[in-house]
Amino acid sequence: MKEALDKLKTKKIGVLCGGSSQEREISLRTGEAIYKALVFLGLTVSKLDVGRDIALRLAKEGIDLAFIALHGKLGEDGTIQGLLEMMSIPYTGSGVLASALALDKVYTKKVFSYHNLPMAKYKVLEKKVETPGDILGELDYPVIVKPAREGSTIGVTIVRESNGLDSAINLAFEYGNKILIEEYIQGKEITVGILGDESLPVIEIVPKTTFYDYQAKYEPGMSKHIVPAKLPPEQYELAQSLALSAHRALGCRGATRVDMVMDGESKIYLLEINTIPGMTETSLLPEAAAVTGMNFKQLVVKILFYALD
Repeated sequence: MKEALDKLKTKKIGVLCGGSSQEREISLRTGEAIYKALVFLGLTVSKLDVGRDIALRLAKEGIDLAFIALHGKLGEDGTIQGLLEMMSIPYTGSGVLASALALDKVYTKKVFSYHNLPMAKYKVLEKKVETPGDILGELDYPVIVKPAREGSTIGVTIVRESNGLDSAINLAFEYGNKILIEEYIQGKEITVGILGDESLPVIEIVPKTTFYDYQAKYEPGMSKHIVPAKLPPEQYELAQSLALSAHRALGCRGATRVDMVMDGESKIYLLEINTIPGMTETSLLPEAAAVTGMNFKQLVVKILFYALD
């Protein structure tokens, strides 16, 4: 860590957080935690709430290394990454293409399909239909309806019978013009963080709500995290392997987190990949890293150091 800190001490680091997405408040919390860690380590750092003037502020502050702590649209979708590329500022996390693919759940699934990675059956809607019941085709209830380009389970509904489908579709369309209707897999919710090119310990998530929704993710005490997950050795290793395969398939780099579900027959399905995992007090990536002996400050430094590469 000393070598990494010595290199980082020569840089002016900008923690980019906030922004205008639906996940703004979580991003501010992530950014604050990262900022405090970097200040504690004695690094030169500014915290920047990202707005329309971000290019001017980056130049004015003399930022030459960016820690991206933005979640959702305009932060996790390749947009800010493209701006930083144009300004020749190294940044944490995945590049433009991988970020754009990962935030769009439909394109994520297309890439997973190309690489023969396991996932639930799904349908895509790009406009509202008059008779939603006709669109399910081979899908059976329950299904899960979600916007294609949102994170943190925003706009997501589990639909267990036909009379709830129309309202779920309407809700999802409030967050974009493309939505996903997916087979709902009942089972253990698990997640695997990737750091560099290695899998972290598997975490099983036991939410107190119906599923791992926004409340369960971000309110302390609303979910239980079992780490390492109590899975049979074969499934544990498979989960880590699938997470790394998903990370590589999309061309991700740095730190990511891959969400999955394991059904009652121990089959694992990939759900999505987060290219900018949360770094709050309830976040999963820091918790998994801690099991390996890496504290929060060490994790932050490691993620930054990847950006220098």
